[in-house]
Amino acid sequence: MVLTLALNYGGKEEIIDAVKTISDKVKNSIILPEKVDESTIIAHLYTRNLPPVDLLIRTSGEERISNFLLWHIAYAELYFTKTLWPDFTKEDLNKALSEYCKRERRFGKTSEQLN
Repeated sequence: MVLTLALNYGGKEEIIDAVKTISDKVKNSIILPEKVDESTIIAHLYTRNLPPVDLLIRTSGEERISNFLLWHIAYAELYFTKTLWPDFTKEDLNKALSEYCKRERRFGKTSEQLN
């Protein structure tokens, strides 16, 4: 399991910077436009070395993602808790993980498509 804390981070900014860098490389003939795909974008993200997110835990009772790892959480399971981050305990983590273990990971598919 990899725990990632992102401080002073914005998902929109990360994607915009990746697109700008790729655009410059296309302009300078380093990358051909037709070769730009998902892997090209991932390779230019700040977080390119992180594994895909399996579980996003959102503390504070807010039920939104707040510009956090927008690219990486496409197929993540989301868990919301009213506990504030400074008060988040091992027991809170265990509760989130227990809930996560009950979920069917579908990665954008329906249950029927998995069978």
